[in-house]
Amino acid sequence: MSCVRAAAACSLWWLRTGTLQPLSAYGRRISVRFCSSRITLDNINREAVDRIIRVDHAGEYGANRIYAGQMAILGRTSVGPVIQKMWDQEKDHLKKFSELMVAFRVRPTILMPFWNVVGFALGAGTALLGKEGAMACTVAVEESIAHHYNNQIRTLMEKEPEKYEELLQVIRKFRDEELEHHDIGLEHDAELAPAYAVLKSIIQAGCRVAIYLSERL
Repeated sequence: MSCVRAAAACSLWWLRTGTLQPLSAYGRRISVRFCSSRITLDNINREAVDRIIRVDHAGEYGANRIYAGQMAILGRTSVGPVIQKMWDQEKDHLKKFSELMVAFRVRPTILMPFWNVVGFALGAGTALLGKEGAMACTVAVEESIAHHYNNQIRTLMEKEPEKYEELLQVIRKFRDEELEHHDIGLEHDAELAPAYAVLKSIIQAGCRVAIYLSERL
């Protein structure tokens, strides 16, 4: 079984049971590879990587719940396929970070049940404002996530980037796709949403709080 398939299987087991499968006895020095990469648990800054993977997993989970809420309201409208396409990419992001959580033995944030409800409510609530409201939410969230990913890239670049090259590749790829979603939102009249500037500011303030809490809890 390939590394990705093995990680995916462990991730599915964790998602069903709510616990991480232990990979070694406590205190034992092990080397878990990021698929075919050179990154191992022996040569990384565990605190930094734990926080990055934990918060990114939470963020992608929240994004999935936002798009689920939007699709519940707008799924059968003309903008439904556009939202679905962005949601499909977010599903891929979440799958990758779920695999990384297992590979690097990172615990999820304890706030997952909260983000489950809040994410769906935010997506559905803004979708009730119409297509423009949903797209305004997309612009606000994806802009925040892209900024957050840029911060992580700078952090890893300052910590011997050759050790984190494959993680950097993942974050850069996802950052670029989030920026594509941001641009799609603008192309679909996000700025025409009611009180766009206020709505965007409130959502982004919430994103900053979510990032801060998910890194630490």
